[in-house]
Amino acid sequence: MDLTGLSHLFVTVFLSGFASFTVVPSITDVTMLALCPGQDECSLAIYLTGCQQAIIGLGAMIITPLIGNLSDVYGRKELLTLPMTLSILPLVIMAYSRTTSFFYAYFFIRTLTAMVGEGSINCLALAYVADKVPDGQRASAFGILAGVGSAAFVCGTLVARFLSTAATFQVAAVMSMIAAVYMRVFLKESIPNGDGLRQPMLNGTPHGDLEKTTTQAFKRIPSIGDLICLMKSSTTFSQATVVSFFNGLAEGGIIASLLYFLKARFHFNKNQYADLLLIFGVAGTISQLLFMPMLAPAIGEEKLLSIGLFMSCTNIFFNSIAWSVWVPYAATVFSIFTVFVQPSIRSIVSKQVGPTEQGKSQGCIYGISSLANIVSPLIFSPLTALFLSEEAPFRFPGFSIMCIGFATMIAFIQSIMIWGVPPSHKTDNKQTTEA
Repeated sequence: MDLTGLSHLFVTVFLSGFASFTVVPSITDVTMLALCPGQDECSLAIYLTGCQQAIIGLGAMIITPLIGNLSDVYGRKELLTLPMTLSILPLVIMAYSRTTSFFYAYFFIRTLTAMVGEGSINCLALAYVADKVPDGQRASAFGILAGVGSAAFVCGTLVARFLSTAATFQVAAVMSMIAAVYMRVFLKESIPNGDGLRQPMLNGTPHGDLEKTTTQAFKRIPSIGDLICLMKSSTTFSQATVVSFFNGLAEGGIIASLLYFLKARFHFNKNQYADLLLIFGVAGTISQLLFMPMLAPAIGEEKLLSIGLFMSCTNIFFNSIAWSVWVPYAATVFSIFTVFVQPSIRSIVSKQVGPTEQGKSQGCIYGISSLANIVSPLIFSPLTALFLSEEAPFRFPGFSIMCIGFATMIAFIQSIMIWGVPPSHKTDNKQTTEA
């Protein structure tokens, strides 16, 4: 598989991810210090984080499909410029100061910018890969792209482990600027030309009628009708949306709850968060860069998806009953398999649409995950705050984490029903490649 045409995209994703992930180990302590100084349990921080997550999910559900739709017309690079530029602003604020007033400024700006950039960068990167890679090699390519993101996660977490909190945000701000400049200078534009194996499923126009398509792209966001049309046209796509929703529900719950659970249960700090995330990141990077490119062609992304979801469910259940500080570290071994989930879903979805709809389809599937991210903190943030407080109806600090595991279990049950791309399409693809 020749990936030389994607090298600048990989560097862009790495630099952008590095900037984002560097601040992850620090943000819980910064939030707690700004809102509840000197405490290990803070309901206000949990509720505020959950509220932010829900607002970001609402914005992303609307904006990400629009950006994906526009990228099918104007190109991936042009649309990448907006989210990558906006992501610089909140990091600069925290790099300057982390006092309570600056934290609230960061919180507000971060909420607004993440509504645009939270899923758009990943969505556009996936569409860019789909433009360049044939169907048969797409699962492996998506896995490598996810592996590059995991490598950025590892490097960013490793840097955060040894830097002070102030230096962490400063480095992140600088790296986000470098990422935007690198993308504008080196990344070549990619606009789908419409030459493919299938005709578009959604209402659209040929690329020759560019002016009409452009006007339509600006006038409307991909509608619920578009998504329903996709789901009706492909049973596999509809099954993938169900999996994506419940997996998004679980991922959103983990983001909103796990770090606060570890803070209250085992008094974790920035360095311990970094150590835990580092183990997770290293295992995920090795798995996505080495194992997934080998396993995807052999057993298919449908089976990889089921394996990843089953291991993710197991991981969450172990964390929910953690009886000692070493248990969360040991449970990260399952991340070798859990990282298969997102690349597999994206590859399955990518194969269900034509080449001029890759941005729209990736944006729509991310919109489903964003909908889950709206619902998730509304459920799990209050549940986490309740069971970490003294008013809990019964003693089970990890009860909310276990409930998140049940959401993953539903996604797993649905995933085993996915049959993937119709065999006739795979045959056509093989014949086209050989020709």
